[in-house]
Amino acid sequence: MRDEPHGGKESEGPNGNGGGQKRSIPALSVVVATYNRANLLRDLLGDLEKQTLAPSSFEVLIVDDGSKTPVKPELAGQATSFALRVIEQANAGPAAARDRGIIEAKADVILIIDDDMRLPPALLEEHLRRHRAGHSVVLGHIRAAQRLRQMPLFERFHAQQLDRQVAAFRTGLPARGVHLCTGNVSFRRADYLAVGGFDRSLARSEDRDLGIRLEQAGARFTFAEDAYTVHESDHTSLELWLKRAFLYGIYDSRIGAKHGDVPSVSPWRFLFLVHPVSRPLLLATTAVPGAGKLAARGLMAFCDWLDERGLERAALKGTTLVYGIEYFRGMREQAGSLLGAARGLVAYTRKRDTVPRH
Repeated sequence: MRDEPHGGKESEGPNGNGGGQKRSIPALSVVVATYNRANLLRDLLGDLEKQTLAPSSFEVLIVDDGSKTPVKPELAGQATSFALRVIEQANAGPAAARDRGIIEAKADVILIIDDDMRLPPALLEEHLRRHRAGHSVVLGHIRAAQRLRQMPLFERFHAQQLDRQVAAFRTGLPARGVHLCTGNVSFRRADYLAVGGFDRSLARSEDRDLGIRLEQAGARFTFAEDAYTVHESDHTSLELWLKRAFLYGIYDSRIGAKHGDVPSVSPWRFLFLVHPVSRPLLLATTAVPGAGKLAARGLMAFCDWLDERGLERAALKGTTLVYGIEYFRGMREQAGSLLGAARGLVAYTRKRDTVPRH
């Protein structure tokens, strides 16, 4: 049985908007988990104010996950025509924060967006349109910001990966649970609760895990290119990016073990998706993770050098390999030993012929 959220404080908006007024149940609840990003939230609320969906048809729940400077006072001067609730809780991570918002939400349809997104006016309507057409999970399109070229190389790598996923959807790849990303996704609240919600023990990839369970429960997925957001990331730390890649390797391994009956969930599948030239290095990283850590940082410095000389394409290829090295270091960390990692690889290769190629 899932724990109920507790210990948080709730308000009906920074200015008390919505307080004392009886509102009908909204068609859509927008849930935004935030941490130390009050400046970006102001822009986000401004975009929500411009939605083509009537303000009475949606509510917005901002869950402040223990920001060092609470966001509620920072938003106090920003009035909204839609119902806005700010929920405060001690820092517990994005999965717990989003779960709290969904539990508190009133609508049947939940839209989750990240706090560093900008929204076009029709975003909410586009999500609702897909649900009214019979879909139960709508994967929105995450576009790169126009200033992408000025962002760090690792952010451009991330945008490239998202673009490749969109290109695959355009050519007929069916949307599936493993593609669920909380940057821009909507689903039925009842479906979310029925599968147990986010696994709050997962510090990364909790969205992928949720998608897998929703798919197993029969949810109908679709990719909605017109339901797009623009990713205005403020990430600038290379070390944090490397750490995230490492953690994804750990938590994707845990998810693979959790869903051992679904071979396509295994992180080892990525070994067979990369260029064959890269595979020996990734396997060597699994064998000697300490050397892999040094190699990743050295290679990233070389990629930055290439980028500074206008060789972005080569720099992005190298950055992809850097991410893979850190990801496989995380897999080795979770395996606990070289023998444990080898067993995981052997188990996957034996099942590989049954894995859908996507």
